[in-house]
Amino acid sequence: MDAALAAGAPRLHDHAPGNILIEGRVRHGDIEAALAGAAVTAGVEVETTFVEHAYIEPEAGYARRVGDRIELFVSTQTPYMDRDEVALILGIQPEQVRIIPSAVGGGFGGKLDLSVHPLIATAAWLLDRPVRAVWTRPESMAASPKRHPARIRATASASADGMLTGLRFHGDFDTGAYASWGPTVANRVPVHAMGPYVVPAVLATTRAIHTNNPPSGAFRGFGVPQAAIAHEALMDDLAGQLGIDALEFRYRNALRAGSVTATGQVLRASAGLPACLEALRPRWTRLRNEATAWNDAAAAIGDPRRRGVGIGAMWYGIGNTSMTNPSTIEMGIDREGTVTLYSGAVDIGQGASTVMVQIAADALGVEASTIHLVSGDTDRTADAGKSSASRQTFVSGNAARFAGEDLRRQLLTLAEVGDDARIELGRGRVTLTEAGARPTVIDLAELPAVRATDPGAAPVLLGRGSYDPRTTPLDADGQGDPYETYAFGAQIADVEVDIELGTVRVLRIVAAHDVGRAINPTQVEGQIHGGIAQGLGMALMEAYVPGRTDNLHDYLIPTIGDAPAIECLLIEDAEPAGPYGAKGVGEPALVPTAPAILGAIHAATGARITRLPATPDRVLAATRAVPGGFAARPG
Repeated sequence: MDAALAAGAPRLHDHAPGNILIEGRVRHGDIEAALAGAAVTAGVEVETTFVEHAYIEPEAGYARRVGDRIELFVSTQTPYMDRDEVALILGIQPEQVRIIPSAVGGGFGGKLDLSVHPLIATAAWLLDRPVRAVWTRPESMAASPKRHPARIRATASASADGMLTGLRFHGDFDTGAYASWGPTVANRVPVHAMGPYVVPAVLATTRAIHTNNPPSGAFRGFGVPQAAIAHEALMDDLAGQLGIDALEFRYRNALRAGSVTATGQVLRASAGLPACLEALRPRWTRLRNEATAWNDAAAAIGDPRRRGVGIGAMWYGIGNTSMTNPSTIEMGIDREGTVTLYSGAVDIGQGASTVMVQIAADALGVEASTIHLVSGDTDRTADAGKSSASRQTFVSGNAARFAGEDLRRQLLTLAEVGDDARIELGRGRVTLTEAGARPTVIDLAELPAVRATDPGAAPVLLGRGSYDPRTTPLDADGQGDPYETYAFGAQIADVEVDIELGTVRVLRIVAAHDVGRAINPTQVEGQIHGGIAQGLGMALMEAYVPGRTDNLHDYLIPTIGDAPAIECLLIEDAEPAGPYGAKGVGEPALVPTAPAILGAIHAATGARITRLPATPDRVLAATRAVPGGFAARPG
């Protein structure tokens, strides 16, 4: 980035003077006065590197030409965007392109960008024969986008009674040779840069910078995980200076219902960070006491291992930042009585297919097992938006709910029964029964077919639901309502550091997340486990080196041997605008993990690691630089 920003550096793109693709900004209050008048201040500089998605399935797909149309079966997170981009490349209309999503063997943001799509589409179009491609792992790692490397400088301040007064933040993000999702990162990070706290004065700025590096794209969090490393280190430092427990300091300053964010948005409901911290408090106290006892015993016998406990908190806006973010889903009944949910919400392993069926089934009033699902096919489903930004449960879940409710209303109207009627399907009939009344039967064979998005479908009744979160554009100072709702959470990490080798072993993570309502608790816990694994990798081992890293032997990711014991605490602070109160957890699960681990390393050794990953050499060097040497630290 230094070379790209240097005076006289070649301009990579005409639209980016100084090689700055875009700048982000949030300004609220008088930051200079806040910092100058504070009882304590803290500063930090953080540097992160490229991180590879490392999904199990490399990019793959096949294409075939069908007359004047092209069909692609591909691994994707965003079928409708793929359809439009392939059409643009081939010079045909979007309606001439069909995208059929495969089962996706991992995405994490990396499959928002095109990969094999235009290559197989062009070949199939010109050759008029089917074409398929599967990238090898080296090809995948060379050609796919990565998490944005970041350089962050931040300063925060607090009053003597432990209340935050101000935060200044600047982050530069290496977006590589092309934009990819650089604008999304640069615009999302300033909104979240102060963390999930009430901060009266904020100045947060970002730049997405073009370099000659590979493109950086979307990766689970859109820059917020990098920012969280900075703001959580500041919280630890301020709490330490004031002699306040680190969890208690966060609790005092946590955003709550009624709080005003740095963008001027009033949080009306579902701000569950205080409840998350309260849930963690007993474990925080116990684990810290255990770490202190361990360290005392280890020091007495000359054991080089030290234990520490750290905490990280987060918030995350659900969906696109200050942009339209719509989803449409249909639900139909055919003459045989089969209910089909036509959902464009692609399941990339996060469980969207299961959740959409559950929500729609509840709304209609039937068992989820009776519903047939059509998912993602651009010829057969309406556009439900991309599977990213933790949006599908909230946005498409609402659309699925409204589709189910619409279909139920139609059935109740036809049968002339009340809202509490029970619905049963089978053998070409729908039977509706009110309490204490005789059943009413609708013979579906008597109803005319209605039109659906799927041209091959023949429903006789069709429910349709659409939802677009209520947001407002941000002004030049980043003021406005960028998201309709936010996820909140906090995690504590218990780690063991060998102060002679610099190695770090994560023993336990306790994760408390406000998910609004857990539509499927097992899937929610699965998302939290997966996010923690990726956060651990980001904190301790993952570093992609362009031109050198091309396999999963040299590029280290956590294995089951690295996985700690994980305890999930689901906090359900219902979101009134969400489907049955639900929000999202896909990205939030990752955000606080690295800050908690780094805080635990600091608690164990006194060393604050600010350049990631915290490899043994870096931990050892930082530990040796701590004044007083290797003295046992309090937990």
